[in-house]
Amino acid sequence: MFLRSATAALGASASALLLVMTLPGSASAATGQFRYTYTTEEGYEAVGFLNRPDSGKCIDLPAPGSAPGSASRAPKNHTDATATVFVNAGCEGASYVLPPGKGAGDRLQLRSVVFS
Repeated sequence: MFLRSATAALGASASALLLVMTLPGSASAATGQFRYTYTTEEGYEAVGFLNRPDSGKCIDLPAPGSAPGSASRAPKNHTDATATVFVNAGCEGASYVLPPGKGAGDRLQLRSVVFS
């Protein structure tokens, strides 16, 4: 009788573990805000931002209104994740790493970002 109960308990534990392993994980997001500067069509300085950006996903920043396809600049990483910014869309080209709480000046231009 003991062997049968132990076998049943082991089978139930294995089934529960298998169920937990097959459940989809929740998407993770960085906590906080990522900011960047751009110039509007009218020539004004403006700030764009991403709230709670997804981690591990390349995010293309919208083209500034001043010149479609031009880059944004001066990123500020106010999230709890490391942001890697790229000079090209699709997280390609030269990159620069911004640890949590750090930023860069106007000389750093960017078109996409990924958070880790």
